[in-house]
Amino acid sequence: MVYVPIQVERLTPHVGAELHGVDLSQLLDERVFKLVHDALVEHGVIFFRDQHLTPEQQKAFGRLFGELHLHPAAPGLVEGHPEILVIHADEHSKRVAGEEWHSDVSCDPEPPMGSILYMHELPPVGGDTLFASMYAAYEALSDPLKRLLEGMTAMHEGEHVYRGRYGVKDEGRVFPKAEHPVIRTHPVSGRRALFVNRGFTTRIVQLKRPESDALLQFLFRHVETPEFHCRFRWQERSVAFWDNRGVQHHAMWDYFPQRRHGHRVTVKGDRPFYRA
Repeated sequence: MVYVPIQVERLTPHVGAELHGVDLSQLLDERVFKLVHDALVEHGVIFFRDQHLTPEQQKAFGRLFGELHLHPAAPGLVEGHPEILVIHADEHSKRVAGEEWHSDVSCDPEPPMGSILYMHELPPVGGDTLFASMYAAYEALSDPLKRLLEGMTAMHEGEHVYRGRYGVKDEGRVFPKAEHPVIRTHPVSGRRALFVNRGFTTRIVQLKRPESDALLQFLFRHVETPEFHCRFRWQERSVAFWDNRGVQHHAMWDYFPQRRHGHRVTVKGDRPFYRA
């Protein structure tokens, strides 16, 4: 067996790395899988260039990390592949996926572990995705604020995000909501991460509403601190794989009315927990 050298190129001190020498269309051997897995845990989001994936190959790569997740609201638009979420915007779009900082489907009782986006078509310029390390966000908080947040929980709700969003009949549908720790412990690395986001988090359970609103707004703005971020400039056939347990992301919609089109596969996760 011929081993191709694999390089891991860090993008920023806190988050993001580009992996060179990995062909995601092939079944990864144990050595390459471990390298990819460990890079994801360490860097929060990893990127691959010049990939050529069929829907089946993209799903097969995702299944190496766990069972695939079905989106609770978006219709399946790729025939025969309900696990694939189409990410699309064009001159007719009134909104796009990921316009606010968020962790994917954090309203689920067991939010997704990770998401794998394969980009097929891009605007001539623009359409970057920003990623933020929630480990860095947590570590930058003062010790008194960390102590305040430890043991607190927050509600994450899908109703205001998904109702009427996808142009399908959703009368009577109940969208997920869940209570999660404000600070979660990564089940692999043991690192602590801030786990509230502007997209889904609606209130901190232990606080009165005005207190919760004020603290959440501070934390949402804190997530936007540029030092926690990396910015990925997409190319066609690029892949981004992010760890929803320790990273948030924000999709730039600065390319209207140009087209942007890709497929996302999401891997199921487990219930968030906090370990003191």
